[in-house]
Amino acid sequence: MTRNPDSPRALVSLTTDRGVAVIELNDPPANTYSYEMMLALDAAVLKARMDESVQVLVLRGAGEKFFSAGADIRMLARVTPAYKYYFCLHANETLNRLEQTPKLVIAAINGHCVGGGLEVALAADIRLARRGGGKTGLPELKIGLPEVTLGVLPGTGGTQRLARLVGRARALEMMATGRTFTPEEAAAAGIVTQVLEAEGWWDRVLEYARQFTPPGKAAKAVGAIKRAVASGSEMSFAEGLALERELQQQLFQSADAAEGIAAYVEKRTPKFRGI
Repeated sequence: MTRNPDSPRALVSLTTDRGVAVIELNDPPANTYSYEMMLALDAAVLKARMDESVQVLVLRGAGEKFFSAGADIRMLARVTPAYKYYFCLHANETLNRLEQTPKLVIAAINGHCVGGGLEVALAADIRLARRGGGKTGLPELKIGLPEVTLGVLPGTGGTQRLARLVGRARALEMMATGRTFTPEEAAAAGIVTQVLEAEGWWDRVLEYARQFTPPGKAAKAVGAIKRAVASGSEMSFAEGLALERELQQQLFQSADAAEGIAAYVEKRTPKFRGI
């Protein structure tokens, strides 16, 4: 296991272990983000992207109460409109970099995930939420984009990513009402991929993430699938097919493709290496 504690002001930590990089937003109690935190998140994403031992990124919030409550509202109240604009621009660029990283990104929603916090999670490929309420002793999570209650819109990609995820009409209604959802409701709407039990939550998340790492999975193929889906969905159908063919050709030249095909022919379990 390796740690990289040199993120600015320690607002974001990066820990890597057995192919999984855990990126933690760390500004309790609500893990609200500032320009400084976004700089640290940007740096952590780049570091994990460049680390050849990392195949999956898991993004979480520190503690048990919040994944993230979004942007620091007190900070927004005191800065100039120009600062707000450039702050939002950089946050968009950071989340675009996260979204376009050719490694699987999982948002582990371990607490309330609202406003800009959900916008961060929407830039991930998969969203896992912790079940709360009932006999768990943990609060029932809130998930949603309530920015309209502040007189603004979800300005860190929320209007675009949510509409692409759940459809235009449903996304518009969610954002215009500003209502929040339980993890189960968010899963039914297509915002959350899976809801996991609170008991052993973090172990379950890591177990889920490691299914996409070698030797069980060809991580290079997983990354190519992500690129084909993320970039291809923004192209015409013909352009998307062309991208798919190019990525497939790259995979055909990989050691893992040779191993996977050979294992199938030889009727054995493949042992992938991520190359």
